[in-house]
Amino acid sequence: MSGRLLLLIESNTTGTGRLFARRAAQRGVEPVLLCADPGRYPYVAEDGLRTVTVDTADEAALWAAVSELAGEAPVAGVLTSSEYYVPTAAAVAARLGLPGPDAEAVRACRDKAEQRRILAGAGVGVPGFAVVDEVAGAVVAAAEFGLPVVVKPVQGSGSLGVRLCADAGEVAEHARTLLAATVNERGVAAPRRILVEEYLSGPEFSVEVFGTEAVVTVAKHVGPLPVFVEVGHDVPASLPAGSERALRETAVRAVEALGLGWGAAHVELRLESTGAKVIEVNPRLAGGMIPELVRRACGIDLVLAQVLSALGEIPELERGVYARASIRFLTAERDGILTHAGALDEAVARARAVPNVVEAAVYRVPGEPVGPAEDFRGRIGHTIAVADHPAPAAEAADRGAALLAEAVSYTHLTATEALA
Repeated sequence: MSGRLLLLIESNTTGTGRLFARRAAQRGVEPVLLCADPGRYPYVAEDGLRTVTVDTADEAALWAAVSELAGEAPVAGVLTSSEYYVPTAAAVAARLGLPGPDAEAVRACRDKAEQRRILAGAGVGVPGFAVVDEVAGAVVAAAEFGLPVVVKPVQGSGSLGVRLCADAGEVAEHARTLLAATVNERGVAAPRRILVEEYLSGPEFSVEVFGTEAVVTVAKHVGPLPVFVEVGHDVPASLPAGSERALRETAVRAVEALGLGWGAAHVELRLESTGAKVIEVNPRLAGGMIPELVRRACGIDLVLAQVLSALGEIPELERGVYARASIRFLTAERDGILTHAGALDEAVARARAVPNVVEAAVYRVPGEPVGPAEDFRGRIGHTIAVADHPAPAAEAADRGAALLAEAVSYTHLTATEALA
């Protein structure tokens, strides 16, 4: 190691968190994770990652920990792989005089209501929306837009709390649930405001933007309504040139309107008959293993690019591979359990043996109860496939996920067990 440190403030629980630390180490920089609970991230112990336990929601305590580390060795960069802590990491980086996104722009972007206002004001296509702080206001807004509508929190990620509501009763019930929450799933105070939005039914995509460059467009597969769980991605998306251009241009306009333009941004859109509409802009790398798909399909390592940017270096974003990559996530159709270890291992092995499948994994332990996914946390496993053309990549990923599904048993769970 060079004696320089890359500070990582909290992490996501799956995916890129581990990769951030590994990419830093590969560059000769020591990664240090500052977090409230290292046990939240299993990879920390598995990889022997250095950690500092600190209340990351306490600005003074966090700065004291950062200052102590800076006294030990030069801090070369500050990052996070968790959407919830992007503003915190940006503020710490700015205080240290290090590269990073504008902290105020990130804070505004993370508030989906403020993001909507900024984008609409800049003429970027967005769904109709209303910001409400009471149940009655949600019902009125839904009636104005016309049912069904999407009701969701103003902060969050991974489709948490996002629901399509078909009638006024569902709007009222979901609005009441969201407005009653005082903290989010991270224990951070939740704003007492929610969004009611026009439902867009066009196909969903994301554009992975780095700086102000549209790197790649991703086709997204969403599971059964009324929730919006992403169950698969295809990279790059197969689109007519005009549609591709509309998505890319809209994504970059959104990033620029929000005052971002440093590092990665994950822009989710739907392609409507009236053009591309922004669902939301996330001032971070994509989740859902999308960076890994981009690396395999395009030869562009977005995780490394983010690390290099934090270290003040210029990343290489030129496409070096011309392949197609698909991921399919395993979710449960109904309440069930994962089968015993032997059958689980066999299912994973069979999925990995499918031609073009390059990765298959199950995240849960044998015997663990599973149920229909309400958000990203309901995913049980995944398969990734890579091929020269879109169809074989998608078909292999589908086949691998179907084989993983054989490890879920729906016959051994009684109604009483399902309610336990």
